[in-house]
Amino acid sequence: MAEKFSRWDSADYLKTEEDIALYFDACVEEDPGDGSLIRTALGAIARARGMTQLARETGLAREGLYKALSPEGNPEFTTVMKVIKALGLKLHASHAA
Repeated sequence: MAEKFSRWDSADYLKTEEDIALYFDACVEEDPGDGSLIRTALGAIARARGMTQLARETGLAREGLYKALSPEGNPEFTTVMKVIKALGLKLHASHAA
């Protein structure tokens, strides 16, 4: 009997606002400096909440959001900020010790 595996998607586990905030904070904290984890987190949160709704709230095309927030994406900073705001998230800065 062959084993069946399904692709793991963090979006499937982002059920509450607290889950989303903790996940986003962790990705911001652990990002290697190229924005890849932040982009990944925003994509997962967007899928968990609904990409169509996010497209409406940001005024951006749904297909464009999928592309920008994909692992190969390279969204402009204005796009990232629109997505963060539409998802009800905030970026916070603090001095690194």
